[in-house]
Amino acid sequence: MPPTRRTARQTDLLERLVALIVAEGFASFTLDGLAERLRCSKTTLYQLASSKQGLVREAVKHYFKNATAAVEKRVADTSAPADRVLVYLTAVAEQLRPLSRQFLDDMADFDTTREVYEANTRHAAERIRQLITEGVAAGAFRDVHAAFVGEVAAATMEAIQRGEVTARTGLGDADAYAELASLIVHAVAP
Repeated sequence: MPPTRRTARQTDLLERLVALIVAEGFASFTLDGLAERLRCSKTTLYQLASSKQGLVREAVKHYFKNATAAVEKRVADTSAPADRVLVYLTAVAEQLRPLSRQFLDDMADFDTTREVYEANTRHAAERIRQLITEGVAAGAFRDVHAAFVGEVAAATMEAIQRGEVTARTGLGDADAYAELASLIVHAVAP
């Protein structure tokens, strides 16, 4: 079934929902509570999704879709291979920075939202592999095994996602991504 197009009002509502849950998380909200906070009816919310779980999944997908577009725009505006890797991971960090700890914890605790985050993490790891491969081919990086560097990045991103890096280092997700960017760029430098 093809995705339905949202009206301007629905898109605005989804944007407001994203802003709310990014700031406060979503586990404690009920549909009644969301409708009240967003100043709409539950019927209006049901036009976006048929359940709270579906609504939250749509909001998380919407957030990461916009975040991915913003990250890719920054990379497209950059030409040097090392800068592209640094810009990519720094831009990912910038997109994660507004996410509250409660939102990240809630997202990790719910299968449907965790799946969205995991899919985005897999995409990010694949993108790192691609950027490293391009840099090696251009002679800008040492002849490293790009798939291995991508796997190391993926493992680190997954640990960040699970909150393990924060627990072990005290770094928030965004700061951990910034450190990962620095580590990778320095590791592959000629």
